[in-house]
Parts: sequence; structure tokens; C-alpha cells
Amino acid sequence: MLLVRLFAGLLALASPPAPRAGTVSLEPAAVTTAAGEKVQFELGTLHVLENRAASNSRVIDVGFARLQAARPTRAAPIVFLPGGPGNSYLDAFTETDENSRRRLENFRRYSAVADVIVLDQRGFSRRGTTLRAPDAVPAPLDRPSSVEAESAAYRAFAAAAIAANPDHDLSGYHVRECVEDVAELRRALGYAKLNLLGGSFGSQWSFAVLRLHPEIVERAVLYGVEPLDDGIDMPSHLFAALQRIAFDGDRAPNLQPYLPPGGLMAAVRELRDRFARAPVTVKVRVPETGKTESVVLGLADLQNALLPDDADAWPAFILSLYHGHYEAWAREELARRRRSKFSSVILPLIDSGLGVSATRSHRLHTDPATHYLGTWSFEPYESSRPAWPTPDFGDALRAPAPSEVPVLFVNGDWDTSTPVENMLQIAPYFPRGRVMIVHRGVHEQLTRMTRHQPEVFDAILEFYRSGATAKLPAEISLPAPTFVTPTFPPPARR
Repeated sequence: MLLVRLFAGLLALASPPAPRAGTVSLEPAAVTTAAGEKVQFELGTLHVLENRAASNSRVIDVGFARLQAARPTRAAPIVFLPGGPGNSYLDAFTETDENSRRRLENFRRYSAVADVIVLDQRGFSRRGTTLRAPDAVPAPLDRPSSVEAESAAYRAFAAAAIAANPDHDLSGYHVRECVEDVAELRRALGYAKLNLLGGSFGSQWSFAVLRLHPEIVERAVLYGVEPLDDGIDMPSHLFAALQRIAFDGDRAPNLQPYLPPGGLMAAVRELRDRFARAPVTVKVRVPETGKTESVVLGLADLQNALLPDDADAWPAFILSLYHGHYEAWAREELARRRRSKFSSVILPLIDSGLGVSATRSHRLHTDPATHYLGTWSFEPYESSRPAWPTPDFGDALRAPAPSEVPVLFVNGDWDTSTPVENMLQIAPYFPRGRVMIVHRGVHEQLTRMTRHQPEVFDAILEFYRSGATAKLPAEISLPAPTFVTPTFPPPARR
């Protein structure tokens, strides 16, 4: 017995103590750029409570990286909050592929005026705790998709995700806790205040910091703007972005032979009516197996596919469908039905807690653009929200509130993920804020826009450095893109 106690005591001495919540672990690191330059930085781990509301909560880890300013500066550090939820940009400091190198170079541009900190999201961290995602459950191919079936799949995913993480308190993975992670990181690193930089959900996360801890924020630059009550986009605002893309698409010389009378939006209207009449069955060859499979596509599939990932390719996609070329779309739909519903567990956890206000829910359900886009963007989320354990953020906090923090808002008017109307509606609540509309700008356009107009980036750096806004333009116009040409010959004119 004495030997057992002695052995246990030796093990306790040899094992490092468990990290305390609210502390950080830091280690020096370096990466070599494509040009051969060595970049020094720190990789860190923030130790936080999984659920601050629970007395017996355990400590989990959230990764971050810190890139020190190029020269001594008085500016507050710029904390980059990634989007998603379910994105991590620590690959900029740990990987050497092209995308990672571009991210690192972008962060280095901001380090000209202040320290740059890139923080992961709790539950999805390259250097910390990542929740386990359940295996994908394929959707059937022999019938069209439906919002009802998608809602059932969302609820099934929630049950499977909860079962896959029995050792985690999933009620702690919501935006309030993300906000407190930012506050604890500031305290642990010894900064008086922070500057925020966030796009998409990163902007929504920033809005929550501004609402719950405005005293710790010096300034913020938010792009792909997503206010707290705008996690689900208004269909009419999304449809307006499509109309703006169509305006330039209708004038592209390479698309002229393919356009119907009335242009791209007339094609959208005809497609909606066509698929409302009856679904279509499309046979596609699957490259991975060499087999031919049939996919049934209906109105709900069309509505779910209308919002583009790539504005440059959207007109060609619409015109291909209009002229009856469904094969490429069917291959994409086949892959979509076989994928998991979510890229991470943290995405539906955080979104279920954020939710929307009763007023916004009414507007979503009565929005006239659901005629074209359906209710895909909100009904499955509303149906599955009770299945998740995250607490509701509350209408009082979701509602816009005045703020004296200087914020620069940047949004593209071609953005079909966070439409420009989001920004225009929230901006009046920030009397010290500035608005920058990027014409032809798409989602998370800030990096591309500032590379196209470097003087604008210099003005953003000056905003972070001193708060000066005189050189920040209210509008920027990007050149019209070279739209993708459909892959089939132009139809004969009647």
C-alpha cells in the first residue's frame, strides 16, 4: 500500500498541473514564406470553461496565434474572428499550401499597425477542442428534395451530434461563451483594449462582443455584415443581389446568344414555373465509380440552388438550366445529397442559440421572394432548434442598440450570403461608424477589394492606427467580371 501511494505521488510530481481557466499557453514558432522570408509568431492555447454557467464545468482549449506588430505601436491589437461558424484560419501559421500562404500574407499586412491575433472558435479549433461530427446520412436520389425532408434531416443530425459527444456539455457552445473567450484572451495577454476584424459570422461574433463588452473594444472593421438578428437572411434581400448580378450578366457579350427575352431574371422566372409543374430525372455518370445514376430534381432543389457560390459562374448556371442542360447541376446535387448537413457541429449549435426574433421570423415567412427561393434558409433551422441544448440568445440582445464604438462596415452588393441590406439597416445605430459599399463585391470581399485598391487598405490601417476616417470612401466599384460562358453552343435563334 505504501508503494502504491509513493508511486501515485511520483506520478503527480511528474505530471504538469492541469491548466486553469482564463490562462494561456504560448510557444514561439516560425514559418518560411514562398519568397524564403522567415516569419516569427506565437502559437497559443486559451484555456476556458466549457460552460461558465455550470459550477462543475471542465476546462477546454481554444487555439490562437499572435503575430507581433512590425514595429512598436500604441494601437490596440487587431483580433481576427473567423466566420462560419466552423472556420479556423490557423493554417496560415501551420501550413504551406497556397491558400495558407495568402492568409498569412494578409495577416502580415495588418501587423504594420498593431499586433494581430487570430482566434479559433470553441468547439472547432486546430489547437484545441473540436466536437465530433456524426457520419453523413445520404439523402435519397429517387425523389425531389423537400424542406420537410431537410428539416427532418436537421433534427436527425442534432440527435446524432449529441450522441457523438457524450463527454461534452454542448449547452456551453454558443455565442455568449465565444464573447467571453475574447474577453478572457484580452485579460490573459494583458491588453487594455482590442480592435476587432470579423467577416460573416465573425462580424456577428463581433456584434455580440460590442453588445456585451463594449468597454474592451477600441475600433472594429466588419465585412460581410451579419447583425445579431440577421443570422437568417431575408429572401427578398438575397433576390435583390441576384438582380444586381443579372444586370451586368445581361450586358456581357459572351452571354448575349444564350439570353431569353427579358434576360437572366426572365430565365429564373421561367425555371421556377417549369419545376413547379413537374420534376425532372437526370442521368449522370459518377467519375469516382464510373457508374451512371439517376437524380430526381424538383422545385425545392432549384430554389436551394439559385443562390450562387460564384457570381462569375451564376449566369452560365441559370442559362444552362434554362436551355435544358441539367447534367452539371445533377452532379452537384448528387454530391450535396451525400454530404453531411453541416461542416461542423459548432455551426448549428451557435446558430440555434442565436436564432431570430419573433418579428424577423414573421418577415421571413411572409417575404414575397420565398416564391423563388423557398423557405430553405430558415424552416430547417427553426424545426431543429429545439433539438439543440444551446440557450436562446434572447430578443432583447438580438435587437439593434446604439453604440459609440467606431466601426467601419464593408459589404458587397453582390453578396448572397450576407446581403448589403444587413449593413444598411444596422449602420444608423453606430453614429461614429462608416459605411463602405463595394459594387460587384461578393461575400467576404475585403481582401480582394483592398488588393484591387491598395489606397483603401492604407485608409483602413490608418483607421485602426488613429481612428481617422477622412480617406475611407463611401463606395467602391469593382470592374465587371468576365462571366463564364455556358459549355454548350448557343441555341439557334427562332
